Amino acid sequence: MQDLIENIGCFLARRAHRHPGLEALVVVESGVRLTYKQLNERANRIANGITALGVNKGDRIGFLLKNRIEYIESFFGAAKIGAIVVPLNWRLAPDELKYILKDAGCTLLFYESEFDSAIGALRESETNLQKWVRVGGSESRPEFAVQYDDLYRSTSGSEPTIRAGDDDPLFIMYTSGTTGRPKGVVQTHGTMLWASLSWNMTCDMRHQDRHLIVLPVFHIGGLLPLIAAVHRAQTVVLMGSTDPNAVRAVIASENVTVTHVVTTMFRRLLLEGDDQGTFRLRWVIVGGEAVPPSLVECAAARGIEVLQDYGSTEAGPVTIMSSEDAVSKAGSCGKPHFHTEVRVIDDRGADVGPDEIGEIVVRARHTMKGYWNRPHSTSEVLRDGWFYTGDLATIDSEGFLYIKDRKRDMIISGGENIYPAEVERVLMSHPHIREVAVIGQRSEKWGETPVAIVVLKDGTEMSLDCLISFCRGKIAGYKIPRSVEFVSELPRTVTGKVQKNVLRERFPGPVSS
Repeated sequence: MQDLIENIGCFLARRAHRHPGLEALVVVESGVRLTYKQLNERANRIANGITALGVNKGDRIGFLLKNRIEYIESFFGAAKIGAIVVPLNWRLAPDELKYILKDAGCTLLFYESEFDSAIGALRESETNLQKWVRVGGSESRPEFAVQYDDLYRSTSGSEPTIRAGDDDPLFIMYTSGTTGRPKGVVQTHGTMLWASLSWNMTCDMRHQDRHLIVLPVFHIGGLLPLIAAVHRAQTVVLMGSTDPNAVRAVIASENVTVTHVVTTMFRRLLLEGDDQGTFRLRWVIVGGEAVPPSLVECAAARGIEVLQDYGSTEAGPVTIMSSEDAVSKAGSCGKPHFHTEVRVIDDRGADVGPDEIGEIVVRARHTMKGYWNRPHSTSEVLRDGWFYTGDLATIDSEGFLYIKDRKRDMIISGGENIYPAEVERVLMSHPHIREVAVIGQRSEKWGETPVAIVVLKDGTEMSLDCLISFCRGKIAGYKIPRSVEFVSELPRTVTGKVQKNVLRERFPGPVSS
């Protein structure tokens, strides 16, 4: 008898078998509505189509797509045949995309016609890409690419041969690195099964909930809810726009019961405009920054439970804070998810006492398998079954976790993670800059925005416009500093490390954009 393997693509097939007529997916922008039977058949067509293109188990496929139906069905289709998906942040510059595609060894790229110009630059670059599938934009079809609709129509909707599961990689999701280069986080079919189980066993996830996914599915914060929703037989309402008025309208029109948004958006959903649409929400998971108790109380008055989470691409879901404790434990990110162990340890590896600061370490079956092709980096953070987050925190006597410092000075702007070292690497290539440090400043609109603290070389000058112009095309727009401060020297420790805590105190903001 063949051993049972757990394949994430089979979640869709099993759901289609058990609930063929249940609405699986609503795509807001296109108006597409599909049952689980229909969505599974479409995923099968893509699985069979890319197999015909020569894609085999273990081959990497880049996804340069926004939140749309093609992303969803291609993800599950690729999972079934054992291909490894490489989600790409479509806000990245061509040079950044090139690095990821080459590092992952992608041989096939699904891309949206909106990004034709970026694809032109990539085709002139040295990558491993051999085949291209273009989504949408039927006009002026390039000769080098297969049109998605043609690929879809060329094959059948029969179930493909399942070629992967358990410890086989499902996707490689790149996170910006502290050395200035992103690393590929490898999550397997098995780790994502446990991530879904942990989430479903911790949160009030119900059969036939209507689950709004507005975060981009190239993020773990968008992809994991998708997998967990299919696992739990929910209807996914997929949306690309992040305009609060549009989100509020969709919550009302689609009878959305649960969703996940960044703190800044949730504040606007509750406090701006007509909030009648939010009344149908049972709960919302909020991340990106701490949620003020006043906002939790405002949501509670409208019958909405606010859950505040802490996690990462590497560790998956780590802790979550429920509304009932949000006021009395203000500032905490809660307790561990159901299938997750969390400790706070000192430099010797011993548990710290209550309210003492230490490093957060996580043990769970949903932590990553490792960093793609980086065994040394993997061994630095995965030790004796524990994932070392690099985040500093305290844990009180009741087990509530309090983050004290972000992972290596990470900036969160509008829900996007920005690692200063990546921006600093680009700025240091400017001929006028001697030294630079990038920190986050408070922003009413984005939560934080990056600011560059620059030491110029003698006899040189630079304006903010010049700095912004230099960064364009080298890094994504959201990573480009919104302001610049010129100083004669950077504060450093006796070992030469820049004291960013001193810079944050000296240049706190806020800025208006």
